[in-house]
Amino acid sequence: MMTDEDILKKLEDSTKNATRHQLETLQSILERQSGVRYLQPYLSGCCAPIDAATYKRTVPLSCYDDYADHINQLAGGDHGQNDQPLLAVDPLVCFFYSSGTSSMKPKLIPYFDSALSKAASQIAIQGSVAILRRLFPPKHDVNKILFFIYSDNKTTTKAGFKVMAASAFPLQGSSNENLSQLIRHSSPREVIVGSNFQHQMYCHLLCGLRNYEFIDGIFSPYAIGLIGAFSFFESKWEQLCDDLENGYPCLDITEVAMRDSVIEVLGGPQPDLSKRIRSICGESNWSGIFSKLWPNVRYIKCVTTGSMSQYCSKIKYYAGEVPVLGGDYFASECYVGINLDIAQPPQTTRFVMLPTAAYFEFLPFDMEKNEAVGEETVDFSGVEIGKMYEVVVTTYRGFYRYRLGDIVKVVDFYNSSPQVEFVMRAPKSSFEIISERDLMSAMESFQMMLRNVMAVEIVEFAGYTNLESSPKKLMIFVEIREGCTKLRDSVAILRRCCSSLEDAFGSIYKVQRDRGEISPLSVSIVKPGTFDRLLQVAIEKGAPASQYKPPKIVRNREIVEFMEGCSLVTVRLDSLDG
Repeated sequence: MMTDEDILKKLEDSTKNATRHQLETLQSILERQSGVRYLQPYLSGCCAPIDAATYKRTVPLSCYDDYADHINQLAGGDHGQNDQPLLAVDPLVCFFYSSGTSSMKPKLIPYFDSALSKAASQIAIQGSVAILRRLFPPKHDVNKILFFIYSDNKTTTKAGFKVMAASAFPLQGSSNENLSQLIRHSSPREVIVGSNFQHQMYCHLLCGLRNYEFIDGIFSPYAIGLIGAFSFFESKWEQLCDDLENGYPCLDITEVAMRDSVIEVLGGPQPDLSKRIRSICGESNWSGIFSKLWPNVRYIKCVTTGSMSQYCSKIKYYAGEVPVLGGDYFASECYVGINLDIAQPPQTTRFVMLPTAAYFEFLPFDMEKNEAVGEETVDFSGVEIGKMYEVVVTTYRGFYRYRLGDIVKVVDFYNSSPQVEFVMRAPKSSFEIISERDLMSAMESFQMMLRNVMAVEIVEFAGYTNLESSPKKLMIFVEIREGCTKLRDSVAILRRCCSSLEDAFGSIYKVQRDRGEISPLSVSIVKPGTFDRLLQVAIEKGAPASQYKPPKIVRNREIVEFMEGCSLVTVRLDSLDG
């Protein structure tokens, strides 16, 4: 069993000769997987060992659609014929869901039982834990975490393989390592593996409040998970206090195993604790609420980069003086980077690329044109500080020169491994007229203006470009906090704000707008709770609650129709609908 120091030294050593480790990683993958059906059309005439240059010359860049048929075959039980596996030679264990936010339909990511991948993953996971323990040494008496995680929506494929969120996979089974993780959670396993997302969230809060003296940290995979949980808390705290006073959860919690496990955690009526929480929440001041409710909490941890950065200020509002730590760069397909400096501001988290986690390439990306520059990639040694790239991965588990869909900025090197900031999700096509980053930057300015002139707080937003209309049409859907203002009485002010919003979009939009290729901007204010209902619909369609990220750029007409049906008032810069 390695100590924290051993793990951190191993991580450190891997970054010192990162390029060599990358070539060894690619060699290990190809030695094992070069005979799979996906690679055979490209590598059948190549002599082993296959070097990086040959691999990149012969195997094309790929996207999920290139694997979809093979993945569907695997899900149906077809693992390949004539002893030729489809994607990987290792046994298939299960499938992970992607977040499925922009399309409403999550992708299936196959998880193969690869010893090499397990070893690389363990170093990343254990390294993340060791870094946290170095900054916050464990305490014997304050040793629980309030973790908003949901091992939900586990389904099975036609062939009987389980499908789940990648973040829930470590909690499956009954190994000693899994049990040791669960012991630290303030919620019992029955809550984590429950079948109703809102009931799970409620029980997480209830168990966290009961264990208030022992909570050391508060976790969520993504910032939106914390925002959702504590917005929910603001509306449910009185019911939670009633439950503590009674010693059992409200009748809404109907799942027997979950209900019984929570009753056991509560340990009977807790009138004094209920009174304490009522006195705190009765003030309706949510600033610094984390430390008010959990006096011994030392840190909050979640991913706050990319589209999650919009929630950072609200999390800091809830956190008060409690430090907010950024998460790591872990994708469903593979581990990508680790946050070695968790004390840095969370919204500017820098990730050190993990040289042994996968073989990485970087496709230059032009932010002005909102598209990749050609198909020539560079490796660790070829990236340049200050430039943007789309991440391309070759994994131990069946993806080869796969475009991950993430745009990163190289900001430095840690030893010889690139340090990157996550910028945004890549556009799906060159026809998109606004990037995720353009939209978020413009909406940040829009929020400041609305707050100043109308006392309005934006809860959530999303953009959609109708490429089929002539001229093209950009629609922005905005949800504001309930009770902020009467919108129909403020249409003129809202119109002025929307005009400023249009001026803040990127160069592609402005050029096409000036040419008349895009019609005037349309901004719809939707009903309070619209994005929560969208979350519920996404979960019903298979999206994992733990990994759900609200779509910023919508590409699915079903979502657009849903949003349009929830519209309260729509401002178009050339007209008004109410």
